Amino acid sequence: MSEHASSPPPLVLVTGSTRGLGLAIATRLARDGYRVIASGRKITDSVQALMDEYPSRIFFHAQDIGQVGELHGFVRQLVATYGPLYALVNNAALGHDGVLATMHESQVGEMLRVNVEAPILLAKYCARSMLLQRRGRIVNVSSIIASTGFSGLSVYAASKAALIGFTRSLSRELGKMGITVNAIAPGFMETDMTAGLQGEKFESVRRRAPLGLPTVEDAAGAVAYLLSDDAGRVTGTVLTVDGGSTA
Repeated sequence: MSEHASSPPPLVLVTGSTRGLGLAIATRLARDGYRVIASGRKITDSVQALMDEYPSRIFFHAQDIGQVGELHGFVRQLVATYGPLYALVNNAALGHDGVLATMHESQVGEMLRVNVEAPILLAKYCARSMLLQRRGRIVNVSSIIASTGFSGLSVYAASKAALIGFTRSLSRELGKMGITVNAIAPGFMETDMTAGLQGEKFESVRRRAPLGLPTVEDAAGAVAYLLSDDAGRVTGTVLTVDGGSTA
């Protein structure tokens, strides 16, 4: 990250940053010197501790991104309060698992709304701030399941595959204005979302990764790279962080 001494550090919005991967991303970016807006449905003790550690770099704003009609006002409020956005990290997601034939329609709709519609709308509104600055970064958090598949996660896989197609096309729209759009595809990590995969099912996943399963810090490092000056000519790509399980 490079900034002139007279200007404030770049501002990054990280959705779903109250725990797991989102919290790791917010932590890494704060340590790297960015100002980070952490969002989620409600603040957690972990976020509060991070705010106490970095009082001038971490700011929490409650927002349920499933309420898609509120997202335009949410982004406008952030820009009015903190100034133009440098980056958006679309991390928030739902991961209901279950056989499609017995999954309730409301769960299907909720996953598509949170995992696809909300990230698209957030990119739409955040990009407006970036376009005025003629620079910016958008990182969408996908998953290796988008390409490998996994029994019981068909809707989740569909939503994460949608983000990859969105990433590639949006990168072409925004590239000429100095905005990069990339995705990361983490493998299975030991987070709240994978807590239901313990036992032999999880061990079989673990055995497929020759480097071992990635940590949330590993995936956060990939996001940090995509926001850095070193990734200034990287766009429309998917960075896989899975310990080699899909090699």
